[in-house]
Amino acid sequence: MTDPIRVLVVEDDPVAADAHVMYVGRVPGFTAVGKAHTGAEARRALERTPVDLLLLDLHLPDVHGLQLARSLRAAGHHADVIAVTSARDLAVVREGVSLGVVQYVLKPFTFATLRDRLVRYAEFHAAAGEASGQDEVDRALATLRAPGPAALPKGLSAPTLERVSVVLRDCADGLTAAGVAEAVGISRITARRYLEHLVEAGRAARAPQYGQVGRPELQYRWVKG
Repeated sequence: MTDPIRVLVVEDDPVAADAHVMYVGRVPGFTAVGKAHTGAEARRALERTPVDLLLLDLHLPDVHGLQLARSLRAAGHHADVIAVTSARDLAVVREGVSLGVVQYVLKPFTFATLRDRLVRYAEFHAAAGEASGQDEVDRALATLRAPGPAALPKGLSAPTLERVSVVLRDCADGLTAAGVAEAVGISRITARRYLEHLVEAGRAARAPQYGQVGRPELQYRWVKG
């Protein structure tokens, strides 16, 4: 039986850190060996405990995640990195490649998303020996690549989903399904299907809207990354 892949969670938000530790523990073959809320805590943890993989938030209170990764490489730490971030700057992505960042996970994400990345990393991590040729090298690298965008549920379309997302994102106070339906030009039932899909994907949150006569409506808000 192979040893589990040891993961250090580096995340400044205590609630998110606990959630990420829990997520890691739910994936067979992985174990969370600790958590750190700052770059300084991460360095101390790495001095105490062998680590194979960092689940690294890039926006730490005392240092940028990529600066931390660079200093760790200089100090002789060779753990791989899965970057966890709300940043969508592709220049940051390119910089991370040279620092051992093997995957990026955009916040907010679901357990299923992280599980996929960890499983793919485990396949890459397990590769050993000498490749028989270019095809085998390509297959090893391909294991790190995330699959293409997941198919939308039947009846939903990408253009309409984008329109619903934009309307919701632009309304800081949130909207009901009726409000989204009016803004996008679709039925209330259809709007609710798109909104519920966004909730399941972690891109929106819902809560009852009180203060009106009768049954309260659900209010949907965009979840900022």
